[in-house]
Amino acid sequence: MQTAELLRKVRRLEIRSRHLVADLFAGNAESVFKGRGMEFEEVRRYVPGDEVRDIDWNVTARFGEPFVKRFVEERELTVVLVVDVSRSMRFSTAGVEKRELAAELCAVLGFAAQRHNDKVSLLLVGSRVEHFVPPARGRSHVLRLLRDVLGAEARPGPAGAREAAHFLLRTARRHSVVFWISDFDDALDPRDWRVLARRHDVTALLLRDARDESLPTVGWVEIEDLESGERRLVDTGDRRTRERYQREAAQRLRAVSGALAQARCPLLMLHTGRPWLPVLMRYFSQRRRGRRG
Repeated sequence: MQTAELLRKVRRLEIRSRHLVADLFAGNAESVFKGRGMEFEEVRRYVPGDEVRDIDWNVTARFGEPFVKRFVEERELTVVLVVDVSRSMRFSTAGVEKRELAAELCAVLGFAAQRHNDKVSLLLVGSRVEHFVPPARGRSHVLRLLRDVLGAEARPGPAGAREAAHFLLRTARRHSVVFWISDFDDALDPRDWRVLARRHDVTALLLRDARDESLPTVGWVEIEDLESGERRLVDTGDRRTRERYQREAAQRLRAVSGALAQARCPLLMLHTGRPWLPVLMRYFSQRRRGRRG
């Protein structure tokens, strides 16, 4: 992508995302990210007047006397945007490409973080970890992240989710809010995600196109595997071919959903040809209610 075109796209993203961020907050001054609140600091002996609900029952049982967890106000939050830039993210038959939808999501989440002076970090994942931007604040930093997402060129091969998870565990020392944006076109290992979710607040944003799920009946078509470049002719007029394609797509989706459910990672499904902001708004609204409950 030429530099001038890239800058135009980034500018359009900034203008559009600022309106979307306003909609996302809808007059609510509190952060949309769950991490803001109280952070665990230490365990100490119980003293009269402490809240009973703060008792750490495991430590209490171990020492035979009551201990409570002590919390302090969490003053700094880091939002980590993990973006799949593998070749399958270039796919779209309705609306924008998955990569462009990923950039829109990064813009909204990045400017939402900026609004509350939170730091934002970026990790681009192709067949391996392609690029990492350490956390920082400010408008120019968010714009730099958007340029990186739109301008990234990945090597052939499925997204290296496992390598990216291990990379995050090594580099993100503080508890962070992680948004993993991908079409999850490759198998996930629940063990990696369980470890990641224990340390960080992880949400998976699964990007889908209508043709990921089913084939139209349009006769013979040439289909290309975007990762390998392999092409083959497929008779979409054949009912068994369409049913097999739909069945295999459903199996892949169940595998991804199952792996993330085992790790207790929330999963949001967003489609290239449908409005996605209402899905995001409902999700953050539920998180706010859960925090207050």
